[in-house]
Amino acid sequence: MKLPEDILIAQEKLTQYLLVFRKRNDKSQWLARAGYALENWKVLENDLREQILSIDATPTENTKYGQKYEIRGKLVGPNRKSLAVCTIWMAESATGKTKFITMYPDKRIPSNEI
Repeated sequence: MKLPEDILIAQEKLTQYLLVFRKRNDKSQWLARAGYALENWKVLENDLREQILSIDATPTENTKYGQKYEIRGKLVGPNRKSLAVCTIWMAESATGKTKFITMYPDKRIPSNEI
């Protein structure tokens, strides 16, 4: 199933979490391999919307906060390098809105298939 087009991707998720170095669970260096950086965070947001949200989402866990979904796929960055990604989304029970939660490397996709 496709997630709704009006999905929320909080700027803070990108600019204060994914694209900044963190001592633990850092994703900024991984994203940098495809050309994503804090300076071009809007490119990452746009690529998530165009490249990842076009893929079917799989329901994973239904929590007290809402239904979680996962989308696995290939994200081609501004430097044309590809990353195998797993993204997590949630349709919130309280608001009815669907929002981006996080993303991380998808180790299920072999690197020769990226």
